[in-house]
Amino acid sequence: QVKLVESGGGLVHPGGSLGLSCAASGFTFSIYTMRWYRQAPGKERELVASISSAGTSTNYADSVKGRFTISRDFAKSTVYLEMNSLKPEDTAVYYCGRSPRPPNENWGQGTQVTVSS
Repeated sequence: QVKLVESGGGLVHPGGSLGLSCAASGFTFSIYTMRWYRQAPGKERELVASISSAGTSTNYADSVKGRFTISRDFAKSTVYLEMNSLKPEDTAVYYCGRSPRPPNENWGQGTQVTVSS
């Protein structure tokens, strides 16, 4: 059974930093691109960052480029998202996912990130 467990969210002041983790199980972690998504209240879920199956290539949404860093640990089957210079507009529930993602695969519970003074 595929399981993705996100953690590390919290409340942070603008300009602050947070590190998110996503522990994956139930599939062969090393053959999938892994992604972080976020969903703000009243908005569609959006792709934030991707890392290739080998961990050698990364891509970011323009809104987070230069501030967020995605990485992965194959030994721990975990993908990370380091977030710096956080802005109020980064407030959202953050989810991880694999790509390609089966259409009926459930999302994890996500982790709430709130950026506020």
